[in-house]
Amino acid sequence: MGSTDKKVSVPSGRPGCSIDQVERALGILEGRWKLLIIHHLLVRQPRRFSDLERAIPRVTQKMLIQQLRALEADGVVRRIVYPELPPHVEYELTEAGVALTPALNALHDWAADSCPGP
Repeated sequence: MGSTDKKVSVPSGRPGCSIDQVERALGILEGRWKLLIIHHLLVRQPRRFSDLERAIPRVTQKMLIQQLRALEADGVVRRIVYPELPPHVEYELTEAGVALTPALNALHDWAADSCPGP
């Protein structure tokens, strides 16, 4: 049995893009809910925390907070705090987050093509 690296080839579309950079990018998106959060922010932004909770009903509040904080730390999501009572917080994508649009569109197309018809 041969090794996987001989079976799988990586397109050489971007010169200078190392496997380490790809692994870092995948690490940023790793997590069950991150892609869904990004998807919902691409559909409409900014969004309040409660809007995201309603949009992704299966995610727990704790997990949503953790995933949003991680995306914020990685520069994909921006948290906007409005100094008013009660506190008003919104989330939106940064330029890096919006740059994921083509990848998510491709994922959407792939999912639509892969789903069995009625």
